[in-house]
Amino acid sequence: MDMQEAAVRRQNGVALWRQIADRIRTAIAGGDYDDTGKVPPEMMLAAQFGVNRHTVRSALAALAQEGIVHAVQGRGTLILRKERLNFPISRRTRFSQGIGDQAREKEGILLASSEEAATVDLAARLKLPVGARLIRLETLRKADRRPVSRATTWFPADRFAGIADAYQDSGSITAAFAAVGLPDYVRASTEITAVHADNDDLSSLELSPGAIVLVTRALNVDPDGVPVQYAVSRFPADAVQFTIEN
Repeated sequence: MDMQEAAVRRQNGVALWRQIADRIRTAIAGGDYDDTGKVPPEMMLAAQFGVNRHTVRSALAALAQEGIVHAVQGRGTLILRKERLNFPISRRTRFSQGIGDQAREKEGILLASSEEAATVDLAARLKLPVGARLIRLETLRKADRRPVSRATTWFPADRFAGIADAYQDSGSITAAFAAVGLPDYVRASTEITAVHADNDDLSSLELSPGAIVLVTRALNVDPDGVPVQYAVSRFPADAVQFTIEN
């Protein structure tokens, strides 16, 4: 990477330390520092990004808080390897089955539930009239006690009354669907984007400011193709990777 490409933008609305943390995080993920097992010295990074050492130090501190790097006196800033969970996305996407034996413990936690009227967007996705009653669940999923996703999910209320209690009991969308009369469903579509973590992500997913999350917008349908669930889920980018299966 030459100096021109590495230079950060001072007027793009994103703090310099955060931009640098993102660049270093991306470089680590790409294996740029695999030969040494540590990030370059602060002076070298400061020159590379065109900033002072204090700004670099703030970026490295954020990455350390995320558990990506660790400063060791006399050795530099070491990279802490974190194995990503591989999560397959296919026509029959299921969280527990997708994680499989990559984690010994899998947990689904119901954070909150409510009923609300379908907005124009939700009505279009679920093929319901605007204003139709929806059940909304806020959930958190963990693998080996490590938060790996938080999600907001909507279901047609008239069809799936009781699904909040069913999820509370089982911690599984599949089991909750079965409990309220839907034994099978399939994935109709998945959209994936990447964004900076918001305040809720920092708290629920135990991230530090500047962390990146992968956002999926998924629509599930019953065997007849009728929409049954729309979910927006957020995953820590350093903890989860997706494999698209045909």
